[in-house]
Amino acid sequence: MRDHEAESGAGGNDTLVGSHPIDGTALLKSAALASVPSDRLPALLVRVQSGLSPRVDEYRRRYERVARDPDREAFLVESDHWEAIGDRLGLADRERDAAARAHETAVEQWGSKTNRRDEFETALEIRSAVVIGVPSRH
Repeated sequence: MRDHEAESGAGGNDTLVGSHPIDGTALLKSAALASVPSDRLPALLVRVQSGLSPRVDEYRRRYERVARDPDREAFLVESDHWEAIGDRLGLADRERDAAARAHETAVEQWGSKTNRRDEFETALEIRSAVVIGVPSRH
């Protein structure tokens, strides 16, 4: 997870605090295109992560996981999925669009690193992406 702090939560589970799963390259590209000020994007992504993290098991059951690292997982979701996320988290339209763009950019960058960029770009023409940070397993 990028810029993360882990702390032990109730029941001994690791809880990710003040972090988001979008890496530096995707963050910079998204910030350049974002519909929110670039200095607000990291905090927005932390807010989104806090809303997505508790639902990671639901995403694993319901959506296609297209990539996984020790500290994050990427899923393909319906093209309008970010509308539901935005509504649930109380995001303004611009915030929702910026977060969705950051997550999609992260998946494209992930595809570049794994020689799957064309596959991911094609999938993102009809679907959207969600990247969820997960506690690192040591």
